Amino acid sequence: MCAARCVPYLLLLMNASADPVRGHRYRAVFISDVHLGTRGCRSDFLADFLRRMSCDRLFLVGDIIDGWRLRKSWYWDDQCDEVLRLILRHARDGAEVTYIPGNHDEMFRAWLPLGLEIAGIRLRKEAVHTTFDNRRLLVMHGDEFDSVVRYAKFLAYLGDGAYTAALSLNTWFNAVRRRLGYPYWSLSQWLKRQVKEAVKAIDRFEVALAGEARRRGFDGIVCGHIHQAEMRDVNGTLYINDGDWVESCTALVEHHDGRLELVEWAELNRLSFFAPRTGVPATA
Repeated sequence: MCAARCVPYLLLLMNASADPVRGHRYRAVFISDVHLGTRGCRSDFLADFLRRMSCDRLFLVGDIIDGWRLRKSWYWDDQCDEVLRLILRHARDGAEVTYIPGNHDEMFRAWLPLGLEIAGIRLRKEAVHTTFDNRRLLVMHGDEFDSVVRYAKFLAYLGDGAYTAALSLNTWFNAVRRRLGYPYWSLSQWLKRQVKEAVKAIDRFEVALAGEARRRGFDGIVCGHIHQAEMRDVNGTLYINDGDWVESCTALVEHHDGRLELVEWAELNRLSFFAPRTGVPATA
């Protein structure tokens, strides 16, 4: 889907039905790295989360739609549509929705100088969120601090291909585990943790992001990009990565008392990665 076609498509989706159940109420919600348009995206799990929660502010922290993958091969199902409908419904129901494009949906970055608001969704390069207890958080995707993406984009494309291959292998690997009676286990996440250079890169990324927030006078930073959900103190600055909706299926939420929490939606609701990718039944 090219950026020029998105506006009429979003307006069409606004009129479609997607009734939220709203069992969980938050002050703010942050999600990133959904990668709509890829077979690895757990759009069904995300739709379940969006349907069962309400919030005052919703931050889409990049890589929501995977333009890289869609340019290579088209993949789009009903659950991808459902995710977009639910985001639009949150905007229409009064939530402040901010979309910060990442590197995979960089086609939207061309629109950033215009300061556009489309169907109630504001496009921004970055955002600032102040928690209930007055902590100021810088919100950005984070690829700007990934040297591979910034200076050697062809390597990023190769890495994207390798990650896709790992996800494919992961499917077969877990099919065998399932037959043996074992639960789902992420091969790609394990590989990332085991490779020393990957671990070092993640640490450099976290330190760099926290340092940027500290340099600009913020109490912390919220980002995505590396698909590694984390909340920790880095040299006196709060670093939070809200994870992804490919494997970890996590979101950062702020409760109405200012408490920040990383919600592991699939684990919390015992959603099966082996189940067919149809709509997850909504429950109150």
